[in-house]
Amino acid sequence: MTRLPNRRDILLAAAVSSAALALGSRAPAFGDEKAKQPLRLRKAVKYGMIGEGGSVQEKFELIKSLGFEGLELDSPGGPKPDEVAAAREKTGIVVHGVVDSVHWNIRLSDSEPEVRARGQEALQTALKDCKAYGGTTVLLVPGKVADPAKENFEQCWERSTAEVKKAIPLAKELGIKICPETVWNNFITTPEQLVKYVDQFNDPIVGAYFDISNMIKYGVAPADWIRALGKRLVKFDLKGYHKQREWVEIGEGDENWPEVLKALAEVGYGADDPQGAWATAEVGGGGRDRLKVISDQMDKVLNLPKPA
Repeated sequence: MTRLPNRRDILLAAAVSSAALALGSRAPAFGDEKAKQPLRLRKAVKYGMIGEGGSVQEKFELIKSLGFEGLELDSPGGPKPDEVAAAREKTGIVVHGVVDSVHWNIRLSDSEPEVRARGQEALQTALKDCKAYGGTTVLLVPGKVADPAKENFEQCWERSTAEVKKAIPLAKELGIKICPETVWNNFITTPEQLVKYVDQFNDPIVGAYFDISNMIKYGVAPADWIRALGKRLVKFDLKGYHKQREWVEIGEGDENWPEVLKALAEVGYGADDPQGAWATAEVGGGGRDRLKVISDQMDKVLNLPKPA
């Protein structure tokens, strides 16, 4: 006679299923050859950090001479695509992505439909510009919890989700990923929330852009965020954050870089991007001397080989 499952059997099966699901979301599958490749990070800056050089090409040449391989531009309002293309050709610097330049003030979570429409137009412009610049991602702050009555957490989630969905067809047509980022907007403050936000779209054209330093404030270690995000993690940027002193120089914060690098390797970070695995600084920039300091700091925390 076949024994019917009892309560203990059911609970055990549920526990095993939950553990398997958690493992699947937190780590690459066993045997994933891409995940076994050594982690090789590529240094980049935000274009606005380059405080020296009159032309796009001069700015590209400056960061090239300091060991950077790429950068992110702003859009709407970035340089002309033909100037960027010429500078890329001359220097080999890669424009790996675009930052939506209006997402803080013209928010996809705004209570006014016309403001959301303007935000949608800006996002679509950023996607088109990213394609023209040769990048692969648009960094997007999806909204801000700004008003308990008109722009609360639930409204921010619902409105920004609806607007991102509207942009997905264009993103897929262009082959540019939309990547919501973690910032101090009182919206996505835990790894579980970011996983849920990305997964609801059920489309790899939407991924996660993780700020290594921003989320230390909320109590979960950066490496734990990375492991929870797994393959959802498309790109990351970095600063320096200390729990007592707040913003500090890169390498002087509580990021725990050895553990961060270990976690990035575990999830196969960058293996699916044809341009490689980017690490982008987002700090106060300046001229050659300041950018040289930033480059050296990144070499140290990212464990990059010293230039020949």
